[in-house]
Amino acid sequence: MVNHKTVVLGASGATGKHLVSQLLHSGQNVKVIVRPGAKIPDVWSEDENINIIRAEISKTDESSLATLVRNCHAVACCLGHNLTWKGIYGKPRKLVSQAIQLLCKAISLNEPEKPVKLLLMNTAGNQNRDLSEPISFAEKCLIRLIRVVLPPHTDNEAAAEYIRSQIGQSHPFIEWVVVRPDTLTDRKEVSDYVLCPSPSRSAIFNPGKTSRINVGHVMAKLIKEDSFWEKWKGQMPVIYNDEYSS
Repeated sequence: MVNHKTVVLGASGATGKHLVSQLLHSGQNVKVIVRPGAKIPDVWSEDENINIIRAEISKTDESSLATLVRNCHAVACCLGHNLTWKGIYGKPRKLVSQAIQLLCKAISLNEPEKPVKLLLMNTAGNQNRDLSEPISFAEKCLIRLIRVVLPPHTDNEAAAEYIRSQIGQSHPFIEWVVVRPDTLTDRKEVSDYVLCPSPSRSAIFNPGKTSRINVGHVMAKLIKEDSFWEKWKGQMPVIYNDEYSS
């Protein structure tokens, strides 16, 4: 296996930590960008395969980020809003969507010879508008309400929509996959899971569950395995723990 380098944003978060661990476990080189005050696992400081960059992504300019992602074959975004009043309603309200736009511009600025893999952790509550994903009238009404009262959902939608519509399927420098977990849970070990092109159940009225470690595992697999990447690139697969796949 070729030892590439991956940049991970949101690496100190509950899911990002799992992705980084999966990559390091397989011997990959990883560059993580975390907030200046973020807590990280002690073992990271002892691993020669990890490079820790402390920076506020919302305050990083395009040129600086281009330098950080240069010569990396994959960039993964596991950013999310903290589930506190400030995290949900405070600034930056467009944390994820602005970071994704900045990442795409930074990657393009480098003009890599081979397209960079861009991965975004998103949500099963967001539709893939490239597909005719069925949604009931009641769900449509509730989603409209969620967009008003929960700004992070709107941010997640905007991030995925920017990738889908602005980067699209034939960008010269970027290929992408948006991973959509359902209700996130914690498990200590990777378990069986399934990937579906679209939700197999209602994320609002009949949600499934997805463990964070499984999300980290599938994102690492997409980064490491080119054949798996080719199967899902340009798509927004939904991931469920196997027992919640239908």
